[in-house]
Amino acid sequence: MKTYVSTDRVETAASAVQAWSKPGARFPSAGAIRISAICIVLLTSAAVAQVPSDWCRALPRPEYKSLERVPVSDPWFEVYKPAVGVFAIYEPHQAEETIGYLILGDKRALLFDTGMGISDVKKVVAELTKLPVVVLNSHTHDDHVGGNWEFDTVYGMDTAFTRQNARGSREDAQAELTTDQICGALPKGFDPKSYQTRPWKITKFIHDGDHIDLGGRTIEVIATPGHTPDAISLFDRANGLLFTGDTYYPAPIWLYRPETDLDAYARSIRRLAALAPQVKIVLGAHNIPVAKPTVLAELVEAFDAVRAGKVKPTPDSPGKVLYKMGDITFLMRAPDEK
Repeated sequence: MKTYVSTDRVETAASAVQAWSKPGARFPSAGAIRISAICIVLLTSAAVAQVPSDWCRALPRPEYKSLERVPVSDPWFEVYKPAVGVFAIYEPHQAEETIGYLILGDKRALLFDTGMGISDVKKVVAELTKLPVVVLNSHTHDDHVGGNWEFDTVYGMDTAFTRQNARGSREDAQAELTTDQICGALPKGFDPKSYQTRPWKITKFIHDGDHIDLGGRTIEVIATPGHTPDAISLFDRANGLLFTGDTYYPAPIWLYRPETDLDAYARSIRRLAALAPQVKIVLGAHNIPVAKPTVLAELVEAFDAVRAGKVKPTPDSPGKVLYKMGDITFLMRAPDEK
């Protein structure tokens, strides 16, 4: 998750029953109990639906006002144009606030991440282009691959982590649907109980340094492991566009999971920072789709300071801490966690 939420306190039916059971309390009739119980359940459900979490209250993010919005038929998605021939496909109604990018060439298009899989991203893509589409993921965490199964052509990094995740999963996907993770209504017809990351077929393995020719536009694959073993960034060198996936985005960057390699991450962000003179826009995979290239050096500086013990951690959830330096924040394992 890339946004941090607080659970709002809501009175439950159980708390009401406890109140009734206190010594000296007056007990209502059986009929009144049934009616009251129904009312409590309805009011509780309404309160959960109506009281938004902190991240939800912050929407819409002001940065989007400067971007051209592109209308699409599915209200689960919002689509913006951060650069010529690029669509940012944003999912603002779930706490990941994931962003996939549809990059257009003359002959085909590249979809960099397919999002949560909660609604139909393929339908949205079809409204944006009639070109044949190649899917490639910034990495294979569940919030980036949810729509992979819908597409015929899916490239993947040649790693064991990628192969394992292509089998699909349920546990991580289900965790994305808790009350504090949803802002507004889920799509009509969506079944939360059956929600999972569906398996997909990798049609071609790619490697660091590969180039993907879209026709009049070439996309360079840069391996940036650290967040995950299969993390990549994409560089549209001719247009100065650097797509960073979860290696950088403007929210707490997750570096605590078992698959995270901090040494690899340090090398990867240095590699990206070296490209800064050639970069015009940095496009991350969560929250906001545009950042200045100066953020790449700031990312290195902040991470070096954290590893040197110069940044004081702030406790987060059990076993995790936040390190914040300037506009950069990392969510990491607590210092005593190995």
